[in-house]
Amino acid sequence: MILKIKQFVIIITLLLFSSCKQEKQTLTEITGKEIPISDTIPKVDSISNFITPYRKRINEVLDSTLAFAPTDINKAGKFNTNAGNLMADAVLELIAPVFKSRTNNNLDIALLNHGGIRSVISKGNVSARTAYEIMPFDNSVIVVGMKGKAIREMVNYLIASKKPQPFAGLQIIVDKNDSVQEVNIQGKPFDENKTYYIATSDYLLKGGDHMDFFKNNISTTDTNYLIRNVMIDYFTKKDTIAPVIDDRFIKLED
Repeated sequence: MILKIKQFVIIITLLLFSSCKQEKQTLTEITGKEIPISDTIPKVDSISNFITPYRKRINEVLDSTLAFAPTDINKAGKFNTNAGNLMADAVLELIAPVFKSRTNNNLDIALLNHGGIRSVISKGNVSARTAYEIMPFDNSVIVVGMKGKAIREMVNYLIASKKPQPFAGLQIIVDKNDSVQEVNIQGKPFDENKTYYIATSDYLLKGGDHMDFFKNNISTTDTNYLIRNVMIDYFTKKDTIAPVIDDRFIKLED
């Protein structure tokens, strides 16, 4: 009799356990709601008071004068622009010694993209905030090693893009029909058999702006140097920022 009672209790317990077992739950829908942030949201004094000293210090750093621009610097131009030339020249000048120290190779060219220039540098004082405005992205400088065929593809891209893409260390001369007449790198005629080293952004290395020629590289070196920080260091190094539109891209009319 006792055995039967024990069996009955076990059976009842198992039935109760199985009936209480929760069914496996699955996610069927995710919903979201956009909450706009604007000046209509009431200010919380405790939060505002907490961040005030940090805000003040950041503004002091960003607004401290690094250099002076005697004229406006922008990306307007047909074949090259003063803003594009400024950025490309800065990258070439400051990245060259970094690359040399790490690889013992010389940097030949700097190439960025016209669309990456996001602001005008207005006449007057130039600050760190200026660098954040002209280059708001956290793109770093990568040095790419490329052979003759890839360099040809790069030159053809720069001609076909019909935009004043920022580059330095390179000169392209075309005729009125956009046929290549001369390609000079560091003041010397392009050598099809030589390996050239080009400083560019990690964005362009990945094919940004359809610069697919960078995929045909034979080496890459990450300098761990943000383009924005290059600009800040360049401004700090120079007293006056006065880039000009020059002859790095020439189209012959005759």
